[in-house]
Amino acid sequence: MTTTRRFTMLAASVALALPAFAQTAGYPQPTPAMQAIIDKDISRHFGDAPAAAGPLATDLSPELTPAAIDKALRKVADWQLARSQPYFSRIWTESVMYTGFMAASEATGDTRYRDAMLAMARHFDFQVRDRLPNADDLSIAQTYLDLYFQEKNPGMLRLTKAEMDDLLPLATLKPNDPRIPWWWCDALFMAPPVWAKMFKATGERKYLDYMHLNWKRTYDLLYDKDEHLYARDASYKDKREANGRKIFWSRGEGWVMGGLARVLDYVPADDPQRGFYVQQLREMSEKLALLQGADGLWHAGLLDPKTYPLPEISGSALFVYGMAYGVNHGLLDGATYRPVIAKAWAGILKNVYADGRLGNIQQTGAEPAFYRPSSSYDYGVGGFMLAAAELKRMAQGGVR
Repeated sequence: MTTTRRFTMLAASVALALPAFAQTAGYPQPTPAMQAIIDKDISRHFGDAPAAAGPLATDLSPELTPAAIDKALRKVADWQLARSQPYFSRIWTESVMYTGFMAASEATGDTRYRDAMLAMARHFDFQVRDRLPNADDLSIAQTYLDLYFQEKNPGMLRLTKAEMDDLLPLATLKPNDPRIPWWWCDALFMAPPVWAKMFKATGERKYLDYMHLNWKRTYDLLYDKDEHLYARDASYKDKREANGRKIFWSRGEGWVMGGLARVLDYVPADDPQRGFYVQQLREMSEKLALLQGADGLWHAGLLDPKTYPLPEISGSALFVYGMAYGVNHGLLDGATYRPVIAKAWAGILKNVYADGRLGNIQQTGAEPAFYRPSSSYDYGVGGFMLAAAELKRMAQGGVR
């Protein structure tokens, strides 16, 4: 039996095993394996998924005005900061959240978010998580570099730059590991912005060249030129959903869309490679707009929404971020994408609870999965804050 056939049969059996719960709750229950991941994520303080999370918010407006967006951004950011600050670490889930807090601080003018990031960075001595860091371990340096741009203290870059310089000559992930450095699509959010920002900080072209080289290697390995979406990693190229369609995971595509938005600011206008990133943003945005649900949102399995009936907010927020960035910078047609963005934002806000919790965020993983509507995790809130900040910029007229 082929790998594709085996995976398709397994996916179908999982879907068929859940009808009773789906009929009573309106969504499928996590399998035992999925629940084990949820339990682990909770134990690591990434977030949680209570059986009940209280009432949904009734005080938020979907209007794309600076005041309405600011109110939603502050509500969610305040809730997340209070929950997460005691557990700050250097793991990737929190690194994504940190990028959101930096964006929230700039968008709202509230220095509390930025000050919390500066305290975090100082606590870790502006040091990344591991020697020869992979993309996840390097991702925290996005916030270190953003703080450097404000402070202009070279000491903030010293340790990160040394680690990156050690990575420069490596053609693979690590010595004796044959995989390319960014072998999974999530990595395109985590690492490329660090390399692009380091280019800006130092003026040294080698960092930008490294990004160009390795993004293209990931593109060649994972980008589906027919679907205009990325496989999560090479193992997913031959796997299929229960309906027989290819597996494209909402958050995986969201990482790429967010990564594109976060590097384009730093690729010079005359760089021969700039068009490569712009074209991807346009192709992926066009495809994603076609896949948008009636509620404005996207599902965990983009090509099999019936198997995954709940909206998935981390991917949806990152799509809004990427599309809004494209509109704000004249890379996407505003008349085409503003309605898509507005519909998505209205849908996202329906997943904010009265206390500021942001729900329907899938737990960590590598593929579509099941979760509760109350499910909330730090990286998904990071995506929400990035989206809100970019939306507020759009409401204020675009690029500042």
